Amino acid sequence: MRRKIVYILFLVISVIQSYAQQAVPEKLMCDLLAYTDQQYVNGYPVQPVRRFSGGQFVRIANRQPAFSWAIGGAPVQQTAYRILVSENPENQGNVWDSKKVTSAQSAGVVFAGNALKPNTTYYWMVQIWDEKDQESRFSSPAIFFTDSVMVDYATAKYPLQKTDQFPVTVQNNRIDFGKAAFGQLKLRLSAKGDTDTVSVHLGEVIKADGSINRQPGGSMRYQVYRLPLRAGTHTYQVQINPDRRNTGPQAIKMPAYIGEVLPFRYCELEGYSGTLQQTDVIRAAVHYPFNDAAADFQSADTTLNAVWELCKYSMKATSFAGVYVDGDRERIPYEADAYINQLGHYATDREYSLARSSHEYLLQHATWPTEWILQSVLMAYNDYLYTGDIRSARHNYTDLKAKLLMPLEDSSGLISTRTGRQTPALLESIHFNGNALRDIVDWPHTGILGLGNEEGGETDGFIFTNHNAVVNAYYYKALRDMQVMAGALGNKTDESMFAARAEQVKKAFRKLFWDAKRKLVLDGSSTTHASLHANMFAMVFGLVEEQHRKAVGDFIRSRGMACSVYGSQFLMDAVYDAGDEQYGLSLLASQAVRSWYNMIRAGSTITMEAWDNKYKPNQDWNHAWGAVPANIIPRKLMGIEPLTPGWSSFRIKPQPGDLPWAKIKVPTIKGDILVAYEQSAGKLVMKVTIPANTTAQVVLPAKLTQGKFSVMLDTKTVKSSGSKGAYFLSGVSSGMHEITINQE
Repeated sequence: MRRKIVYILFLVISVIQSYAQQAVPEKLMCDLLAYTDQQYVNGYPVQPVRRFSGGQFVRIANRQPAFSWAIGGAPVQQTAYRILVSENPENQGNVWDSKKVTSAQSAGVVFAGNALKPNTTYYWMVQIWDEKDQESRFSSPAIFFTDSVMVDYATAKYPLQKTDQFPVTVQNNRIDFGKAAFGQLKLRLSAKGDTDTVSVHLGEVIKADGSINRQPGGSMRYQVYRLPLRAGTHTYQVQINPDRRNTGPQAIKMPAYIGEVLPFRYCELEGYSGTLQQTDVIRAAVHYPFNDAAADFQSADTTLNAVWELCKYSMKATSFAGVYVDGDRERIPYEADAYINQLGHYATDREYSLARSSHEYLLQHATWPTEWILQSVLMAYNDYLYTGDIRSARHNYTDLKAKLLMPLEDSSGLISTRTGRQTPALLESIHFNGNALRDIVDWPHTGILGLGNEEGGETDGFIFTNHNAVVNAYYYKALRDMQVMAGALGNKTDESMFAARAEQVKKAFRKLFWDAKRKLVLDGSSTTHASLHANMFAMVFGLVEEQHRKAVGDFIRSRGMACSVYGSQFLMDAVYDAGDEQYGLSLLASQAVRSWYNMIRAGSTITMEAWDNKYKPNQDWNHAWGAVPANIIPRKLMGIEPLTPGWSSFRIKPQPGDLPWAKIKVPTIKGDILVAYEQSAGKLVMKVTIPANTTAQVVLPAKLTQGKFSVMLDTKTVKSSGSKGAYFLSGVSSGMHEITINQE
């Protein structure tokens, strides 16, 4: 009898272990949204119900939505899938049964079933087969609601969310929430009669004595409200007053179900004699749904860790408008802000809808800088690369092609905004309502906002000429990105045309802007001045020949942080692309005035518009374009970047400098990537977790591979590919691995 019981227990344990190790689809997404069943009332999440007639919830308007999933359990490679879509929870596939489809695709699989009905609840689930043709069980079912009108293409979005927060400290009627947020305030106050009035002060900045700075200057926020009290204990909602500028015609307005918001960290109650508890004060922080646990980074450098937390939080805090905006001063979307925001958001949450919808908004609402028009193409490429979903590029292809600005190309083979080629037809084609495009390079420029020579602009003295290096570096990159997207869409004619044009631009760029004697990129066609910007953009976008990369990299290092927080995106990319990892680390962890740590030192908890108030006197303290490390730390310091659309293959190329150890979790549409390393003299040990249905190229640290070295993958010595200083392991499979590199 005992033997029989033991045998039964053995079978039960075996079955449990088998299920635990079995691959199963998880983290399902419909039209890039993971929480399609989430419902809200005035921004607050509520329990989902099958048919929801009030409040706010996700509406899928695509006639053919796309499905994506990760694979949990065993680290397998998918070889086939089957999707069921139903109108009932039993999920028998009465709307679509894809049957077994032989494909590794697990991102952007387009619905191909019976027509979806408006205002209907649907259930879907998926199963997969692995490389051994073993069939998984079906995923748990996911739910989505269709919109009242179905269309050929629409980007789905979440409603905005409110999160109630209590203060970190309450002392002498001074309230500190610990971090700034765009929000509203509720107070539970008591009064003996109906004659008391309390002044409620809200602000982002405090003075040395801890009181709110009521004249903070620039666009740093402060407001005061007079609150009449009633006898007894009551809860009061402070109604935020709209700002005339950031609620103007071009600004993104707050939806009625949310109401107006103000960025603030601090609150003071003046004239209140009652006793205030932490639970008496609630800030309703407004943001796009954000998973705080999706990404993580820790290292041996506390400054670097603080910079990461600042920039990661900025992704959440600045999402308050439901569109990427430039900050609270204007609340207007700009392509440059959105480009940096997109990369940072991808690195800190498994969320793609806000980036896509912001990019598509800007396609129809272009801004004035030449380079920023071209950035729309770069954002479209990033969207495809990170999601594996080509539908946005397909739908917006004509607009994207117009954003290349090819009509500005003249006989030099380069584009120019100064040679009479800006026609009304061109401006109309890119949806720009202004009179003309202007090259920007960086912002602000010397001479505006009261900036003189001492605290001049952020262009490193760039000389603007008829043909500018920065604009044409963007042009080259945009052509290359359009080449890839045209190929993915099967447009071979355009793919070949974009490739040929890109080669012509590269040739013309090097002919006109390259100073062979000084080994530098010049600013323009009629100047000998070489700025940081001309060189860093050429480096990032692949226009510097391999034999000259060190010389250009040395020049870039010599210029320091001679750019704005916007320009720092491309400076940091250039530094790491040049292999100057120690310099890159020194910039990320710098405590100089022109550093991210200076934003923390100044008192901001969201990244600022500029390095310091003196560099942009009208700056605000809530600009996502200041959060460059949110993407540089994962992409460059830890070296995690997709190689193929949808992360089917990706690179791990750590460039840690002398940072002793670090570890990171990066969310992707295929699942989480984990990388941790420790290094000592002549040795680096790296532990990686590679999601199922992906493979990784692991690039070995250049400093350890200049001479003889050995590599172990798990318990085996392996050979690497590549050449001196650029060795790598290819095709590292899904699962957990330990890689050890030793100098010999």
